[in-house]
Amino acid sequence: MTFMHTGSGQITQIYLDGSARIDCPPNLIPSPGQYLLAHADASDAPLPVPVFFYDSAPKGFRFAPPCPSSWTIGTKPNLRGPLGHGYSLPSTARKVALIAVDDVPARLHGLVALAMKQEAEIVVVSDAELNELPEVVEVQPLHALEEVCKWADYIAMDIDRENLGQLKKMFGKQEQAAAVQEAQILVRVPMPCGGVADCGVCAVIPSVRHDWKMACKHGPVFVYHDIK
Repeated sequence: MTFMHTGSGQITQIYLDGSARIDCPPNLIPSPGQYLLAHADASDAPLPVPVFFYDSAPKGFRFAPPCPSSWTIGTKPNLRGPLGHGYSLPSTARKVALIAVDDVPARLHGLVALAMKQEAEIVVVSDAELNELPEVVEVQPLHALEEVCKWADYIAMDIDRENLGQLKKMFGKQEQAAAVQEAQILVRVPMPCGGVADCGVCAVIPSVRHDWKMACKHGPVFVYHDIK
């Protein structure tokens, strides 16, 4: 069971890639794939923004880009979370594929350290320019997706909701094989209420049932073959 907390944080560093380091209480640090809802009192944005784990940092964590443009070093956002379901890396996984379908793999980055701890081989699949990955991590372009999926025993993906329909085409003949792997997918979508109001903005339609799933509380990480 995940317990939700509220509190405040402080931006202590902003990186060139748009990620940022935030100091906050330990009970507010999300796991990879989970998120916090964050809102700065002085911000012009009326709604809070989701903040995803990127990497560990002293006194808090580094969160994935983008950092809101109005936030600067010293900004003290109000935080609520951790929220939602994150990735669950199986302890038995030894061949880990991290697939960023349409963005940088920042929200997948937190799985790298976890996979390294259990001595798994790691391949990141992305067409984005990548930095700050350990030398032991192999990088492959998206056109190598089919080959990587055949190799992996655990697959973690990240995709915008609008591009979910492209996944079947991207997998091609590998679609059936990918479905039998241990595979999870983070669906990026606005999540303004954080599971409080059931506003429906973040709704995702699963393939196995006709009922809507809310990314803010049923996700944002889903079992892949439940929504493919």
